[in-house]
Amino acid sequence: MPRKSALAALTLAAAVALTGCSSEDEPDATESPTESGTEAPADPDTGAEAPEPEDFPEVVAEVNGEEIDRDEFFSSYESQLQQAAMSQQQTGQQVDQAQLQQQTLDQLVNNLLLTQAAADAGIEAGEEDVTATLEDVAAQNGLGSADEVVDALVEQGMSEEDIRQDAADQFAVNAFVESEVEVSEPSEDELRAQYDTLVEQAQAQGATEEDIPPFEEARDQIAQQAMSEQQSAGVNTIITELRDAGEVTVHI
Repeated sequence: MPRKSALAALTLAAAVALTGCSSEDEPDATESPTESGTEAPADPDTGAEAPEPEDFPEVVAEVNGEEIDRDEFFSSYESQLQQAAMSQQQTGQQVDQAQLQQQTLDQLVNNLLLTQAAADAGIEAGEEDVTATLEDVAAQNGLGSADEVVDALVEQGMSEEDIRQDAADQFAVNAFVESEVEVSEPSEDELRAQYDTLVEQAQAQGATEEDIPPFEEARDQIAQQAMSEQQSAGVNTIITELRDAGEVTVHI
């Protein structure tokens, strides 16, 4: 199995996931159809077969001299296509494969830019940092320990070395983002204003007073959402600056 985002198989929550800019946040709990020897999945939009790995160049992009190869791209793309197909069953919204391929490539490029920036900033993960990251993944997925995360991913065909490297990279990216993006909790007045806006929106959609929680119950969730949006905007700014300053070449 090509090396990819091992922790993503258990939905690692990353800073870049707030913007959808990371390839490290897509679940892939099943063996890919092409790896298992079966036919490629059908395009959820047209019913046609999805592309094969050989339909893409061996190197799909270069980021400051570092290559993103076809296997990594196609593995991430298949995972996202499977997710999109499941989403389509629930929403009925058709999947645009060309758009999904571009989104996959952008995520891989952006994540590599952030990983490189973290390394340039001298951020390195120690063993305790790696373990803490894996423990966070365990907590997010109902597992009891970092070892259980490793065991679960090894069962899916991933190596422990890759798993721990992914955890180290994820820690470094998170630490870099936290050092570069200033996030502050909104004031009480701002939170109440946002709450009033949400109440108006809910009522416009037919919600009754009984359906709407009081401000005191919704406050923390509103604050967390506001801070997530701040971080998302900050990450987007960082990525734009890294793209402008770097050398990114794509081949698809």
